[in-house]
Amino acid sequence: MAQLRDLRSVAPILIGAAVMLSLAMGLRQSLGLFMQPAVKDLGIAVAEFTLAVAIQNLAWGFLQPFAGAAAARWGFRPVLLAGVICYLAGLLLLARAGSALDVMLGAGLLVGLALACTASGMAMAVASRPVPPALRSTVLGMVSAAGSLGALIAAPIGQLLSEGFGWRAGVLGFFVLGLAMLPAAWAAGRVDEVALPPARPDAQTAGAAFGLAMRHGPFLVMSGAYFICGLQLVFLTTHLPSYLQLCGMDPMLAAEALATIGGCNVLGSLFFGWAGGRWPKPLLLGGIYTTRSLVLAWYFAVPPTPGSTLVFAALMGFLWLGVAPLVSGMVTEMFGLRWLAMVQGLAFTSHQLGSFLGAFGGGLILDRFGSYDLAWQLGVGMGLFAGVVQMLAALPRWPGARRPAPA
Repeated sequence: MAQLRDLRSVAPILIGAAVMLSLAMGLRQSLGLFMQPAVKDLGIAVAEFTLAVAIQNLAWGFLQPFAGAAAARWGFRPVLLAGVICYLAGLLLLARAGSALDVMLGAGLLVGLALACTASGMAMAVASRPVPPALRSTVLGMVSAAGSLGALIAAPIGQLLSEGFGWRAGVLGFFVLGLAMLPAAWAAGRVDEVALPPARPDAQTAGAAFGLAMRHGPFLVMSGAYFICGLQLVFLTTHLPSYLQLCGMDPMLAAEALATIGGCNVLGSLFFGWAGGRWPKPLLLGGIYTTRSLVLAWYFAVPPTPGSTLVFAALMGFLWLGVAPLVSGMVTEMFGLRWLAMVQGLAFTSHQLGSFLGAFGGGLILDRFGSYDLAWQLGVGMGLFAGVVQMLAALPRWPGARRPAPA
């Protein structure tokens, strides 16, 4: 009962983090809907649009540790609010774009900076602080699940506006949705009032925490596998609409697939948040990567149909954001809460390097070969390797493994 009372008292913080995460990720995951009409309207190459998405992911990844360090120094609220303002500015610039440079600055640099301040790394750090350790993994799964609903809302709205009034109207619709992130970020920023436990003796400063992470074997393995995670997911969010169009599918199917991914994210996040409190998180993480790669191989090996696309989207959605509570939980167990946003940001830099390759590399392969065959084959092979390595790294600790004391 005491734990339930604790959760009720911090509910505004958790709800704010979930709403902010939902919109930040949902809008970002649905930008691929505008790729084909924007490319035709602006007279640019597919690779130029995907370069903007790649820049977004690089900016997000490289700035995430700095955003985490800034939150540790000045508090979460100013960082979250600054991120929302950058997000809205990026969407406005994209809606008014007249060249590839505008797309790269708007959808690329500004949205990337915004995601570093508002998306999964910051939301998970906010949600980790005010809850009891025994409930942390489950609560992270709940926040991640709620954060999965954004694509379920954004993708259909963006597609309908784009079909009815043009792709720029779709982007402006995203801007209106994004306004709701302002009160959500303000509410999530109340976490600054929650006291932190003492930092580890060997991680009293940001520099010490950075050095500790760079010497920690399990953290480095997890970060390396996280690279492939980013490659696979951003390849899909960027290129699935284009792939389905090349295969002659109804354009609305892409929006339905992205919305299905968002909806099934809820189930996956809840399940893996719950499971992470009961079984070794590294094994669960490796299992996600391996299974996800097998599902990718099944779908792309045969011509798509509306039915197979929605089944594929449901399976991928279940395996999508379930990584977020597992990675956050692992980093907390390794290094504690004080530097969680920063250290998790270091791992996320690796994730975003993979995202860059998935977005830009997929566009280059399409422009060069006229199909996505080589892109998905490389993604499957690397995903299987990452999953197996992550599980093998965890296996020696499985029998009777002692769990770290929670922070």
